[in-house]
Amino acid sequence: MGKYQLGEFEEVVMLTVAILQGEAYGIAIIEEMEKRLDRKVSIGSLQTVLRRLEKKGYLQSEFGEATSVRGGKRKRFFTLTNHGQVILRETKEQRLGLWNAIPDYALDKG
Repeated sequence: MGKYQLGEFEEVVMLTVAILQGEAYGIAIIEEMEKRLDRKVSIGSLQTVLRRLEKKGYLQSEFGEATSVRGGKRKRFFTLTNHGQVILRETKEQRLGLWNAIPDYALDKG
């Protein structure tokens, strides 16, 4: 395995940020994750992971424009950094390597 390891929730958050391509802010990320994974996500846990991923240099953020719909509050949009893209690719290769190593008969049970 590489020297960088993502937790499962970190990986899902990064993948979702990549899916949303420039429209990745808190609520949009939660809605996308809940829709795709049929799993509840709390804003607190998401914010914690977003801050951690940004601190690691995997994500970067910037504020959007203030809107009257949000009472003048600006959205914080997240994007993958180049380093984050590398980490996601490495993680994908690690996962695929594990999946490809499973003998066909091992998953035929059940």
